[in-house]
Amino acid sequence: MGSMPLHPAIVHLPLALAILMPLVATGFAWALWTGRTRPRAWLAVVAFQALLVGSSLVATRTGEAEEERVEPVVQESALHQHEELADQFVWAGGLTLVLAGLVLVVRRPAAVRVLASGVVAATIVVAALGLRDGHAGGQLVYVHGAASAYAQPSAQPDAHRENRE
Repeated sequence: MGSMPLHPAIVHLPLALAILMPLVATGFAWALWTGRTRPRAWLAVVAFQALLVGSSLVATRTGEAEEERVEPVVQESALHQHEELADQFVWAGGLTLVLAGLVLVVRRPAAVRVLASGVVAATIVVAALGLRDGHAGGQLVYVHGAASAYAQPSAQPDAHRENRE
C-alpha cells in the first residue's frame, strides 16, 4: 500500500464538500432569513467551508508532492491545467470562507441577508470550479495515464506458466 498515491484519497473530501456546500449554505441562509435560527448557527457554514479550504490545501500539497512521479507519464500541459484549476478552486474557496465569516460579524439584518446570499452564490461557483478541477484530475488518470506511474510491474506470467508445466 506504500506505493499508492495519497492525493486521490485526499481530494475527494474537498470535492464532496464543494458539492454539498450550496445546499448547506442555502439551508442556513433560509433559516436565518425566516428567523428559524439564530445568526450564530451560521458558524456551521463557516466550519464546513473552513474544512473545504483546509482539505483542498492538503489535496494541493499531496498533488504537488506526487507531481514529479507522474511527470514522465503525463503531458506537462495537462498537469499544468489541473494545477491551475486547483489554484482557482482553493482561492475561490478561501474567498467564500471570508465572505461566510463576515455574516457572523455584521449586525445589520439587511447586510446579513445580502452577505448570506453572496455566500450561497459563491458556494455554487466553488462547486463548479471543483467539478472542473476534478474532471481535469480524472482526465490525468483515465486519459493521460497518470495511474500508470504507480503501477507495479506484473510478475512474469509466462515464467510462472512454464514452472507449472
